[in-house]
Amino acid sequence: MSTASDTPVLDTLAAMTVDSIERCGLAPDMLILTRIAALAASDAPPISYAAHIDPAITAGLTAEQLQDVLVAIAPIVGTARVMTAAGNIATAFGIAIAVADAEIEAQG
Repeated sequence: MSTASDTPVLDTLAAMTVDSIERCGLAPDMLILTRIAALAASDAPPISYAAHIDPAITAGLTAEQLQDVLVAIAPIVGTARVMTAAGNIATAFGIAIAVADAEIEAQG
């Protein structure tokens, strides 16, 4: 099977995300909060959270709202998953900051 792209995995994930958003009736902020909850429940790695940073900012979400989601799901998914999620979110923000710094450095 040949692909027309050098990034077929990312392209597939992007297409799945677009399809999901188009079929979902949730407001953008609720959509992202729901996805964050699902990421925590599935023990997702930091890169999965990193993919949601720009959409979360665009939706106007605050750090307090992200914390509230983790608090809300803690009794269901457990403390270990919530603590891992909090650490992975922090790592994702670190990745985003490093990328932004590199882009600024490359421009200047």
